[in-house]
Order: sequence, then C-alpha cells, then structure tokens
Amino acid sequence: MLAVLKIKNLALVDDLTWELGPGLVGVTGQTGAGKSMIVGALKLILGERANHDLIRTGEASCAVEAIFELGTNLAQVNELLEEAGLEPCDGNTLVVKRVFGGSSGNKQFVNCSPCTLAVLKSVGNHLVDLHGPHEHQSLLSQDRQLAMLDAYAQAGKDRVAYANAWRTWQVAAEKLEDFRGLRQATDSEIELLRYQVEEIESAAIDPDQESEMEQRYRLAANSAKLVEHAGDAARGLSGAVDQLADVQKAFRDLEKLDPAIADFTGGFESARVELEEIDRSLSEYLGDLEFDPAEVEEMERRIDLLENLKRKYGQSLEDVIAYGTQATERLQRIDQREEELERLEAEAAAAFQQLEKAGAVLTKKRKAAAPKLAKEIGSHLEDLGFKQSYFDVALAPVKEQNPHARGFETVDFMFAPNPGEPPKPLRVVASSGEMSRVMLAVKSALADQDQIPLMVFDEIDANVGGEIAHAVGRKMAALGERHQVVAITHMPQVAALAHHHYVVSKEFAQDKTSSTLRAVSEKDRVAELARMLGGLGDETMALAQSLLGKG
Repeated sequence: MLAVLKIKNLALVDDLTWELGPGLVGVTGQTGAGKSMIVGALKLILGERANHDLIRTGEASCAVEAIFELGTNLAQVNELLEEAGLEPCDGNTLVVKRVFGGSSGNKQFVNCSPCTLAVLKSVGNHLVDLHGPHEHQSLLSQDRQLAMLDAYAQAGKDRVAYANAWRTWQVAAEKLEDFRGLRQATDSEIELLRYQVEEIESAAIDPDQESEMEQRYRLAANSAKLVEHAGDAARGLSGAVDQLADVQKAFRDLEKLDPAIADFTGGFESARVELEEIDRSLSEYLGDLEFDPAEVEEMERRIDLLENLKRKYGQSLEDVIAYGTQATERLQRIDQREEELERLEAEAAAAFQQLEKAGAVLTKKRKAAAPKLAKEIGSHLEDLGFKQSYFDVALAPVKEQNPHARGFETVDFMFAPNPGEPPKPLRVVASSGEMSRVMLAVKSALADQDQIPLMVFDEIDANVGGEIAHAVGRKMAALGERHQVVAITHMPQVAALAHHHYVVSKEFAQDKTSSTLRAVSEKDRVAELARMLGGLGDETMALAQSLLGKG
C-alpha cells in the first residue's frame, strides 16, 4: 500500500506529509480546494512528464515523494529494478521521488538511485491503478480485457506457456520464410556463386606466405638500384680495407721502435676486423640481389591476381577468404535446399503443434471463465444502478493459421445499458458516467485477482446520487478489504463508508493561498458530511449521522 505521500511546492501545496492507512481512504473538500493535488502528485510518481507550471508560485522547485509497502508484487518490482540496474527494495519498502525545477533540473529516484522516466513508468504499473472520469482507456483495450479474463480464469501460467510457444513458432516460421526466399535463387546467382568460390579457392591464399612474397618482390623491383648502391659501397669498402693493410704495417714498425704505441693501436686492429666483416657481408648481400627474371615475372602475376581479388571481394586478403567462405556456405545451402526446406517445414509444423496444444488449454479456460465473469460483472452493474443492463464477455476466434501472441481468440466486453438495445463493444456505447460504474463493476469482479496494491478513484461517482452513490461507496469499501483504495469524491454516501476520511481545504495567510489536508473523525466528520449534503442544519447533521451509521 501507499504508506506516505510527501508533497512540497506543488500547485497550492506548501509542504504536506500524508500518512495513509489501509482500506478505503476518502478524500473530500469543496470544489477548487486542491483535491486534484493528490492525483497530480501520484501521476508524477507514476512517471508522467513534469509541467513546470505546477511549481508553487514564488518557488523555484517542486518535490514529490511516495513510500510504498509492497506485498505480492514485491518480486515483480524487484525484478524490474534489477533489470534497470537499480538496488532492490530494502525489505518490502519502495521509495519513489521526483524533483523538478530549479538549477538541478528534472530528476527522479527509486530507492535513492537516479533512474529514467521509462523505469518509473514500468515500476508504477505495478503500484497504482488510477481511474478518473476520462481515464478508462485501459478498460477499452481488447488486450487489457483479455488480460483481465485470463486473470479471472487463473490462467496466468497457461498464458506464459502459450506466449513462449508462440515465440518459438514465430522464430521457426521466420526461418522457413527466409529460406523459401533463398530457395528462389536464380540460375545466374548460382552460376555467379560457383564462379566466385572457384576463383577464390583456386588462388589458394595464405596471408603469411603472400606477405613474404610481397616483401621479396619489393626487393626484386628495386634490385637494380640496390645493386648499384651496394656495389659502390663494396668497392669503396674494399679499397679502404686494402689501404688499412699498409696502415697496419706502419703501426707494427712503430711498435718495434716504441712499444708504448700499442696503447692506441689496439683499437685500430678491432676496427679493421669489423670493416673486413662488413666487406664480406656486403659481398654476400650483392649475391642475394641476383633475381631470376622468370621468378620476378611470376611474382608480378601473383600480386596482380591478389590485388584483383581484393578489388572484388574485400580490402584485405582475410576479407577475400571470408567472402569465399560465405559464398561456399550459401552455395551449399542452395544445393541442399530441398533437404533443408523439409527440415525447416517439419520444425515449424512441430512448433505450431505445440502452440495449438498451449492455445487449446488457454481457450478452454477462457471459454469456461467468460460467462462466469460476465455474470459477476453484471451482478455488480445491477448493484450500481444498471437494473436491466446486459453485459457479455464475447470471444471470437482468430484465423487458424495466424494466431496472435495472446492466443487463438480475441475478446470484447459487450454492454447494453438499457433493455431493447443490442449489446455493442464497451468502447462504442458507454458514456463517461456509465464507464466509471462499469469500470468499478469490473474491478469489483476482479478484486481477488488484481495484484496492484493501490487503486485511486478520482471523482468517478460524478453524475450519480442517492442509492446509486451509496452502492458505489459500498463497492469501493468492499475493494478496500482487498486493496488500499483512495476515493476522491463529492458524494457524502461514498465518503461516509470510508475507513479513513480526509478533508482538503484552502487557507489564505501572508498573501498566499495554501491547500491543506487533515484527517476528520467523529463530530468533524459529521460536519463535513453535512456540508457535502448542503449545509450544517439539524436535518443535514442528522442525515450525515445516519450515513455514518449505514457504514
């Protein structure tokens, strides 16, 4: 349930902390007092985009915070939080906060961690069911109606099993369809694939060997210049080595006359040996630069072939090899298409057979539950003033070979509010006032199956009165036995049945108007009901007291 709602600087609200109790919570007050602030705050908590016009005049920012105590929906909420990378609830407590305006901009938090509006909306779907005079779109949706029927039929596991089977069948059917398109490959495409495979395979590409060959070709291509420069170096070095022999003889003659000269002639000996080694290496290098013209021509042809393949099939030799592999695989699939087609057809048929089994189980439960749900909703509608209305949960089969993701049938809630009228889909025939009561009847019938802990009814009792208003209150009070229900109402018959009663009022002080919320009981509650009945006279006070007695 919603344990605490905090509002700061929202519209006429300055600073409010509202601690709610379980059951039916009634909220009343004069028109314009600010009752809509509760709905506005909850919509922000549920992820509705923030309008800066909502910020209280004279203030820079607004904040709304809600603390929920979760029950059967705790696991679902924690799963959503974990998928979004957020911390799960501490115990069974969930904290949601919105802040907008000011220098910080718009921010939202779940359990003190920042999150996106999309996450807030997905979590909010498991927290609050909000209903107002113009907020019945979910009830008009055939998908939503089907989900309601499945919940009433206790077919949740069967619905999941069917959805899994449907996804498996979809994958198999898509594979089959894709392959059938592949099977339409023309003879020219097959011929082209075979040519490409043969061309790439015949080249016998080895990227490592090709790299070595290209390096050798670069040497061959520059062999003339290399021979010229290396020859010049060799000739110069050979002459220098010959001259060094004369220098060496001179040093030895000096050592005979002065042995001290050996201190610096030792370095000369080392240099002479290194130069002779370089001379020998350079001669070997010149020998390696002799290329066979036929070998050079063969390398040129090979390089031209590889460059041509890269122009056709990829920027690198690895790309060319990969293209050849893909072409080979495609050609194999085409060559084996009859066998593959038979395999995929069998796979799709087996998947559809499993889908039919899962769909049959779901259909059976739906057909059994539909008349029972219709009867129960009809009973609630009768209590709510539709004494001679007709309500039906009509199932219609879908095309046998094209079932949708939710089963082998669609559903329409059919409604005829008056006798003599043919029933029509609810989305066609119900007025706003009628829709509010129909929605309450549906919620009452599904009270045991609905896992959303908080239901908020925003003046759905508009345009009703007398005993019907009292019936609306009784339905809400009954829902309050299974859920927390907040009823924002102008009807004293509804407010009198609330387990907790709060009054919204406006106050003017220090040149500012503020909306406040206070709990009422005993005499204050009688006075509020009397005001709603038309005044504080003895008759209205007595009537207010009698309404409380009915509760």
